[in-house]
Amino acid sequence: MSTTFTDAVSNALSGKNKPGGRKLSTPVVLLVIAGALILVSALREITSAGDLTSSGQFSGALAAAVPIGLAGLGGLWAERAGVVNIGLEGMMMLGTFCAGWMGWQHGPWAAALAGVIGGALGGLVHAVATVTFGVDHIISGVAINILALGVTQYLAKLTFGAEGSAAQKAGGNDKQSPVMDNMPNFSIPGLSDWLNSVEKHHWFFVSDLAGMVDGLVTDVSWLTIVAVALFAGTFYVLWRTAFGLRLRSCGESPVAAESLGVNVYTYKYAAVVVSGALAGLGGAFLAIGTHMYSDGQTGGRGYIGLATMISGNWRPGGVAMSAGLFGFMDSLQLRGGGATVHALLLLLAVLLVGFAAWRLRTGKRQVAIVAGVLAVALIVWYALTKTVPLEFVDATPYVVTLLVLCVSAQRLRMPKANGKPYRKGQGK
Repeated sequence: MSTTFTDAVSNALSGKNKPGGRKLSTPVVLLVIAGALILVSALREITSAGDLTSSGQFSGALAAAVPIGLAGLGGLWAERAGVVNIGLEGMMMLGTFCAGWMGWQHGPWAAALAGVIGGALGGLVHAVATVTFGVDHIISGVAINILALGVTQYLAKLTFGAEGSAAQKAGGNDKQSPVMDNMPNFSIPGLSDWLNSVEKHHWFFVSDLAGMVDGLVTDVSWLTIVAVALFAGTFYVLWRTAFGLRLRSCGESPVAAESLGVNVYTYKYAAVVVSGALAGLGGAFLAIGTHMYSDGQTGGRGYIGLATMISGNWRPGGVAMSAGLFGFMDSLQLRGGGATVHALLLLLAVLLVGFAAWRLRTGKRQVAIVAGVLAVALIVWYALTKTVPLEFVDATPYVVTLLVLCVSAQRLRMPKANGKPYRKGQGK
């Protein structure tokens, strides 16, 4: 019976039982990536938007993607165990404050550890409310976001802005902590300089590829390497170990899991605490990157992290790809890339034309017509303007969030018992 259950859960979680479901082979994935790179290179040539593939843009995208990705990865842990966690934003806030509080005194690595602990405490509160007391997951998450905002603002005044305190003397105030030391970073010797020289030649595709890779291997924070390792570790633990199978079974059918001897409460608690810890690390990354805690530092990245988890179909690889996309758009916002966003209008128009053709071929005429009209509107917008307003650039990450969720909504499969109430003893 145990083996049958294990096989059934494994098949369900891997999508083998899904009608028409199929996995893309590695060669196909590589061809898609190569095609996307050629398309972007062509767009850069046509529009002369050099920043589209510059090393600076991709370096900024990597830095912006890490906290979003860590928040999304945290959400994945919780929801794979059946607990909806929209409190990621609040847990990130706790991580930023704890990192700022510890960082100016003991350095960036201590700040990262403090951020993990702060986020984990937020996760523990969410676990107690939802798992032990059966509070609605959404209500608990909203409450944590509100509480975290108030708690961090109050503690900032108490610790950083207190009259005559050591923190105030070191430069802190009610809104920010004193400055902490830099987090060490690294570049691959020789490779970074060579890629930078190739990028400056502006060769089609070759220079674009060099710029992209250069941005990913130059002045990379060691905390980024930790984040990459966490993504790989999450995939291994949740999809290659008995612990991960039991945890995911709690999100698919906790009653069946309990009937086979799985302590569902324990696994839910572990998942939500890890979820908070990862979100807290994402918050710490923000504080360490700016060398201090500041009020409002998360800027809604916890919510975008939640969107990456959903659009990534509750899998680490999907979360990483979605975080990379949102990080790219966030980097455009931070760099004030009005010309680059203007160039992306043309790219979006081309993609909509392809989408319309595909929908027309499958018989979805209404959807195809709507996509075609939008494509024409974007082409007209691009032709009649030379840039986009700064306000639209600032809103770009959020617009992309909505577009990606709309496009991916039809192919998503959340854990079956995600967010559903469960009380101990139902499986006996």
